[in-house]
Order: sequence, then structure tokens, then C-alpha cells
Amino acid sequence: MDLEPTDDQAALTAELARFLADRVTPEVRRSATDQPGAVDRDLWQALGELGTFGLVVPEDRGGVGLGMVEATLVFEELGRAAVPGPLVGTFLAAGLDLAVSPRAAAGEAVVGLVPAGQPAFVEHRAGLDALLVVASEGVTLAGPPDEAACRPVARPLDPLTPVDVVDALPDGEPVGGPDLAGRLGRDAALLAAALQVGLAGGALAMATDYAQGRVQFGRPIGSFQALKHLLADAQVAVEVARAAVAAAGVEIDEDGDAGRAVDAARIVASRAAERATRTCIQVHGGIGFTWELDAHLFLKRALVLDVGVGSAEEAIASFAASL
Repeated sequence: MDLEPTDDQAALTAELARFLADRVTPEVRRSATDQPGAVDRDLWQALGELGTFGLVVPEDRGGVGLGMVEATLVFEELGRAAVPGPLVGTFLAAGLDLAVSPRAAAGEAVVGLVPAGQPAFVEHRAGLDALLVVASEGVTLAGPPDEAACRPVARPLDPLTPVDVVDALPDGEPVGGPDLAGRLGRDAALLAAALQVGLAGGALAMATDYAQGRVQFGRPIGSFQALKHLLADAQVAVEVARAAVAAAGVEIDEDGDAGRAVDAARIVASRAAERATRTCIQVHGGIGFTWELDAHLFLKRALVLDVGVGSAEEAIASFAASL
């Protein structure tokens, strides 16, 4: 199994990284809270034009025709930039054969993803055009819940991920049965893991830059052994998670199964992201806990990704059952 990115894959991620560095600045990221559902529609359409959401859609359907390996690389870059919005739901919807799929692939429709349940917790509700609801018995596509039926969470964990509590989700049209539900859960888990690897990498880059520039006792604080160990241990965890995510993507593309590999990637990526984002805050010291620094946004986004369809808790239970 070759986990080294090809030249084409490296070019793909480099192009996206350049776009995100220019387009998703800290100011732009925070300004998403002023948009309905914290979704920047202009950014969403720009991502669609780059082929982000249609990456695994076959070329004869207007997509890019690549695989989950490339998807994990792209989602890592999206995580590194802490791009807000229902990225996973829109990506998965684009890959289905639905009326909304071409619009989702083009970035013209925003699609959420939520596990069935009562109550349900719907992220980015005010910015959604459609909602994929995943239950063990199948998948449905519904419209976003009416505002009157929702109770917004006043202070969600992540300010860039607004949440509404809904007692009952709208009735939707059946999309597929248990097999599709399983596949969407698997793919959602892997994409969330890739986002967490990116968030971890972005947080560590922020921490390293600060450690190299912040001087105490006449020396950069990054030269102190205690901080070196913190950053090195977090970086090792991220590299392990990145390899696990890449391996799971390869297994999906090669044989279409990879359930256990995805579970393993989900677990290690979740832990690596929490460790790296907390390390970023610790390295910054007192300023690391302030609202003005983006470190807390990376930590909160990593924690929010641990719930929902393909959650880290489900991966732990699934992996344990396979032993």
C-alpha cells in the first residue's frame, strides 16, 4: 500500500491550500457568524467551482472522477483552514443520484447531515437547502426544519457551528436503505477524520510559529525542552492519524469496504486533533485562552466533529465489536 501522494495529488492540495490561504483569513472565518447558518455562500460556490464537492462524482455526471484518497487530502486542507459549514453533508449529497446532487457538487446548494433521532440536533439549519437524515434502516432527504419548530442553542460549543434542537425532523423522501446508510456513515467518519487531521495541523503550525517568535529570558520559548516535547508529541500523533486516514482511503478505493480501517482512522484522528489543538492553546499561555486568538476555534471545531453521523463514539464501539 503506497501512502505517498502522487504529483497530481500534491498539485491538487497545493492549489486548494493557496486558494484557502487567500480566501479564508481569520477575519473571513469569523465573519461567517453574520451569515445565515454561518455559511458563506460565495465561498461555498467558489469551492464548488474548484471541484471540491464533486471530487468523487464520475466525470460523465460532471464531476472530477477521483476517489476517497483525494477526498481525504482535500478535506485535510479544508480542516487546516477551519472552513465553516456542513462540508461533509454537501460532499456526500453531491455523490448521490438526487435532484439536489448537481447543485451540491457545484456549490449552489448547501446540504446538512444528521442522524435520525428525537430530538435531533441540526447544525447550520438557517443556511441549509436540504438535509440528509441517516438512520440504521435507511437514508431520507428532507428540507431544512422550519424555524418555528426549532430551538436555537444560545451558546453552541463552536460559534462557527450554530445548532438548532428539533423535536421531530421533517418527513423526507427515501434515498436508500441500510447499505447506503452504512456507506454514508463510513464516508462521513473518514471525512471528519481528515478534517480533524487538518485542524490539528493548522493548530500545530500556529503554535510552532508562536513558539519560534515569542522570546522569554532572552530565548525563543520554542527552544525550551518542555515546549519542544509538547509540540513533538502532538506532531507524532498527527502523523500517525494522517497515515491512518490515508490508509483507510486507499482501502475504500481498492475494495470498497475498509470499515475497520475507517474506525481506526476515526479514533486516532479524534485523539490527535484534541491533543494538538489543546497543545496550541497551552503553548500560547494566557493569550491562548482569549477570544481574539483563533486557537479556541480549532479546538471547538475538532470537538464538534466528534458527534453526528460517523461519530468517534460509534467508531470506538464498532472497532471494539470487531475484535
